Amino acid sequence: MTGQSEVPSGGMVGSDRPLISCDSIHKSYGSFEVLRGISTSVRSGEVVCIVGPSGGGKSTFLRTLNGLEGIQSGSITVNGLRLPGNRKVLREIRREVGMVFQSFNLFGHMSVRDNITLAPITARGLSREEANERAERLLERVGIRDQVDKYPGQLSGGQQQRVAIARALAMEPLAMLFDEPTSALDPEMIKEVLDAIRELARTGMTMIIVTHEMSFAREIADRILFFADGLLQVDATPEPFFGCPTNERLRAFLSKLL
Repeated sequence: MTGQSEVPSGGMVGSDRPLISCDSIHKSYGSFEVLRGISTSVRSGEVVCIVGPSGGGKSTFLRTLNGLEGIQSGSITVNGLRLPGNRKVLREIRREVGMVFQSFNLFGHMSVRDNITLAPITARGLSREEANERAERLLERVGIRDQVDKYPGQLSGGQQQRVAIARALAMEPLAMLFDEPTSALDPEMIKEVLDAIRELARTGMTMIIVTHEMSFAREIADRILFFADGLLQVDATPEPFFGCPTNERLRAFLSKLL
């Protein structure tokens, strides 16, 4: 059943009012329905990981949360702003919800500093001095302060992804979305990116993370959502999710990975 939980949702952290709320989201590409009535919510300060087989709707769902993908029916509310909405609503949501993609999406012709300071200056109205200070502070936070004046092509994949994280954080978002942030990285670079995300979790940042890193999800998540066949099939805390899943589709999925 869509949105069925294996455990009560009382284990969520943060305020009682959801920061992000999804009500019966449907999304189709032509005749193919990729999201089939997704309902869930995320509270401020909560870390939610989304796992599941390829083609199950994970990344599409993530992209609906900041309006990168439109929906056919249902609604999404982000800090009181409702989707579907007009362009003003979309702009406001994208200011408040940062996103880190698989492929970094940095501007190759701009330095690391300029990649990070561009949006705060143009969208938040920060002075160049304020934006520079913020960029350097965030790069220190993700462990690459010394790369501030290099260009993306001079960095490793792990360093580029940490720049992408710093760039999203520079807008001081209310929540962060991560779409398989380590999938494009060599194995030795994965740890440095996951460590940066762990640090964010320790600060109380609200995060929704699509990942194939099962041990990481088990460690960091307050809740784990299992998507398959366009449905949210399981919504559980890590212990029952991994320890005693009752959903047959989830058991089959985990048996191939663990």
